[in-house]
Amino acid sequence: MGFQEERQYAVRYRGFVLLQQRNHSWLVRPERSPMTLLPFRTPTCSLEDVKALVDWRLQQEAKLLSVA
Repeated sequence: MGFQEERQYAVRYRGFVLLQQRNHSWLVRPERSPMTLLPFRTPTCSLEDVKALVDWRLQQEAKLLSVA
């Protein structure tokens, strides 16, 4: 009975670190402070989907800041 070692990936994208989890979901964390977006997890999806989600959240953040 051995443990099967699966590779986990870390990708840097637009100031965030995207960490693939064992269940193929993603943990998204800012690379440094101050945090414009809080860390969040995604459902199981592809890297392209995670990047699109980060882009969308950054766009929403920019809209909120422009309104305020």
